[in-house]
Amino acid sequence: MPGDISGAANIYIITGYTDMRKSIDGLCAIVKAQLKEEPDGHSIYLFCGKRCDRIKVLLREPDGYVLLYKRLDVVQGKYRWPRNRSEVKSITWQQFDWLMSGLEIEQPKALRTA
Repeated sequence: MPGDISGAANIYIITGYTDMRKSIDGLCAIVKAQLKEEPDGHSIYLFCGKRCDRIKVLLREPDGYVLLYKRLDVVQGKYRWPRNRSEVKSITWQQFDWLMSGLEIEQPKALRTA
C-alpha cells in the first residue's frame, strides 16, 4: 500500500523550522544536507513548520517517494516540535505516537521499555 509508514525501522525528526512549501525534492535536499545521506526505504523523515499545526512525512518506496501531509483541525492545536536548528533526532514509535497525540517526545514519567 502506498504511504504505509508502519514498516519503517527508523523515524527521524528534522528539528527546527521547515518551509512547508517545500515539495519532495526540497525535503530530500534537507535530509541529504543534514544526515549526509540519501533518504532510505527503511526510514521516515518528519518535518514541521513555524505554526506547528502541520507535519510532512517523507517516505522512500522502491519505485519513488511518498509525501504525507497532516494538518490539525483542532483550533489552537499544535505539535510539540523540538526546535534545535539543523539537528536530526531519531525517535521511537512510542515517541512518534506521543508526538502525533500532541505530547512532548520526552516523557520523563513514562516507563522505559528497553
